[in-house]
Amino acid sequence: MTQHARALNRQDYKTLTLAALGGALEFYDFIIFVFFAAVIGERFFPADIPDWLRQLQTFGIFAAGYLARPLGGIIMAHFGDKAGRKKMFTLSILLMALPTLAIGLLPTYATVGLLAPVLLLLMRILQGAAIGGEVPGAWVFVAEHVPVGRIGLACGTLTAGLTLGILLGSVVATLLNTSMSPQALAEGGWRIPFVLGGGFGLVAMYLRRWLHETPVFLEMQRRKVLARELPVRTVVMKHRRAVVISMLLTWLLSAGIVVVILMSPVWLQKQYGFAPALTLQANCIATLMLCVGCLLAGLAIDRMGAGATFIAGSLLLAVASSAFYHLVAGSPGLLFWLYGLAGFAVGIVGAVPYVMVRAFPAEVRFTGISFSYNLSYALFGGMTPIVVTMLSGISPLGPAWYVLALAIVGLGVGISLRNPRYHEDNQVAQMPGGN
Repeated sequence: MTQHARALNRQDYKTLTLAALGGALEFYDFIIFVFFAAVIGERFFPADIPDWLRQLQTFGIFAAGYLARPLGGIIMAHFGDKAGRKKMFTLSILLMALPTLAIGLLPTYATVGLLAPVLLLLMRILQGAAIGGEVPGAWVFVAEHVPVGRIGLACGTLTAGLTLGILLGSVVATLLNTSMSPQALAEGGWRIPFVLGGGFGLVAMYLRRWLHETPVFLEMQRRKVLARELPVRTVVMKHRRAVVISMLLTWLLSAGIVVVILMSPVWLQKQYGFAPALTLQANCIATLMLCVGCLLAGLAIDRMGAGATFIAGSLLLAVASSAFYHLVAGSPGLLFWLYGLAGFAVGIVGAVPYVMVRAFPAEVRFTGISFSYNLSYALFGGMTPIVVTMLSGISPLGPAWYVLALAIVGLGVGISLRNPRYHEDNQVAQMPGGN
């Protein structure tokens, strides 16, 4: 049996498990802020300012994490391509755990005045820098450990693990909001999820010490073919096509999750009066189905190839999301089914890292993915909620239009991936070494 075709072994499963666990906890640390934005705004800003301004400032601090992603990601990726994947993979989770723990221990505005929001902003920037290196680093790490014929499954599994972090944040927020009074939550209960997240992150960092450097990096090190010039310069000058495709796929990934998973519960409540508890239950189902979709997308891309997978997955996304947004108001009894199907269709994002990993040669792979992913996230991740909100002001179906545009992007990328010229242009990006 060739290395290309061999099944995943015990070490592969250990690598995937630890990577997915760490990614889930790190995504939890990054996203938990939004679940407690209201109470954080009350504790870290003056009480005499308008509520809308307080919320604007709070979400501005949340957005700062997105803006910090490109710089942190590129710096960590630079050293990941130069010094090793494992070192940066471990550092990223430490850089997330410590600021998350610190947020849970920060003094409030009532104690230190304007220093409180400044410290909160600094911690949020550090979180953004960490997540900017974690996700690309995790994809590269697992892809370079498993056989070539299992890269799709590995990346799909890892992406499913990342989305579980969102579900974990939702569950923790629900438990705290139902078990504590608003006063108890405001006085100190809001600190609990951040302290938990920081502690979990430190445990995950400790567990990652048992991981090994990737065979691909060790092979490049042995052959002395590590990047000789600035990796980001090589990516920008020599791999523009790969950057464009990776940025488009990152838009599909980020915006699909933001609109369908994160924004839809509020849309259901405001547009059609669904009870918050009901939308939260439906959201949990959609997130679980998203995880299943990610796994199946990874399996499909290993068997069918990238082009066919994205064409089929994008068509399913267009149909399933349209059904959800168009039918849920008239058929509230089908909420769980429609939202679950939409979440499953968003699972096409589980195939995204496969294309990105294969698009860049190993010497600059970490940097290429990180540059494309974080630049796209900074541009589209921050703009998506604003655009969707504006579209919703025009029509209740505004989110449906946006997701349809994402499906068209995915379809276009899928068609381009079937073009023989794409494969000719990307022969240099095949996985070298022990895979």
